Amino acid sequence: MNFGIDRLVAEPALRAPLAGRRVALLAHPASVTKDLTHSLDALAGCGDLTIGAAFGPQHGLRGDKQDNMIESPDFLDPAHGIPVFSLYGEVRKPTDAMMDTFDVMLVDLQDLGCRIYTFITTLRYVLEAAARHRKAVWVLDRPNPAGRPVEGLTLRAGQESFVGAGPLPMRHGLTLGELGAWFVATLKLDVEYRVVEMQGWRPEAAPGFGWPLGERTWINPSPNAPNLFMARAYAGTVMLEGTTLSEGRGTTRPLELFGAPDIDARAVMAEMRALAPQWLAGCALREIWFEPTFHKHAGKLCHGVQIHTEGPGYDHAAFRPWRLQALAFKAIRRLYPDYPLWRDFAYEYEHGRLAIDVINGGPLLREWVDDAAATPQDLDALTRPDEQAWADERRPFLEY
Repeated sequence: MNFGIDRLVAEPALRAPLAGRRVALLAHPASVTKDLTHSLDALAGCGDLTIGAAFGPQHGLRGDKQDNMIESPDFLDPAHGIPVFSLYGEVRKPTDAMMDTFDVMLVDLQDLGCRIYTFITTLRYVLEAAARHRKAVWVLDRPNPAGRPVEGLTLRAGQESFVGAGPLPMRHGLTLGELGAWFVATLKLDVEYRVVEMQGWRPEAAPGFGWPLGERTWINPSPNAPNLFMARAYAGTVMLEGTTLSEGRGTTRPLELFGAPDIDARAVMAEMRALAPQWLAGCALREIWFEPTFHKHAGKLCHGVQIHTEGPGYDHAAFRPWRLQALAFKAIRRLYPDYPLWRDFAYEYEHGRLAIDVINGGPLLREWVDDAAATPQDLDALTRPDEQAWADERRPFLEY
């Protein structure tokens, strides 16, 4: 199959509308062609494009920043002699001066299919700036590795943040190009917008169910996104960032596991199975011991659970990572009523709100966990209408 960048490089007719226009590229380390050439190098090698600037999102154009809220500076690209502007440094929205460096911005970012992933917020900010400055935006489309399933509560009005670009569920099931079209429509942006679509993407096809497993090389789109299996679990495990539990940063399988030095993982799994066994479908859970080398609980032995989304036990249609992780929180709260579960710190520049609420686009998930009388059926009753409404809303934007 071909991603958008592959088509743009291979098909001169697709590039023809760019003739005589100054081009910028928004990219990161996973922005590569099928032969693993970085998109900036591939586009510069076309010979008929004027590349005047590049932009990097969170973690940088080169992916050099490990953790969240570690900013990247602007710099001059040594190979191409063009400025590289950071959209996760002194600013997160492109400035007027940055916008003056190009006529068309090409966006080539590998997304993970989760509302929390900041690349989609960066796309929104770029589209809004482009509308103000009369610039064009082209998204060179890439797969959503989490596929088409929809899951999670919709972000509530007033809860927008850099990890909450709009009223999306946690797992939205769109590609970046499709999301861009949704932004343009819902924000009523007057902007020249185009998607260079993929060829041959089949989001329902096994074994990848969204990612062309065996056809394309996985490159980390961010430092702690090392494989497809993390991408599958991420819509649930990302919530661990708002807790005192380790999400596996500092291990070789980040965001596929959770644990802490002071929980009994076997008891947690047993409580999860007793509460809502149907929420554990489609994957395998395994008791593990791990010792993070950095980040939360660094150097301490943690008892935890690994979520396995590979192998014959994986059922793409049945797997519900957001509910599974919510259930783990509920089990811990039932076993340890006074456990200091929620981490109180500034999360993605949001002050005055608990990180778990920023992540979930509102307090409903946390309130459900902390309410001793609330049942899994209660959370389903809150969530299912949101999921159905989003499935209907996104339908006009599906291009594959």
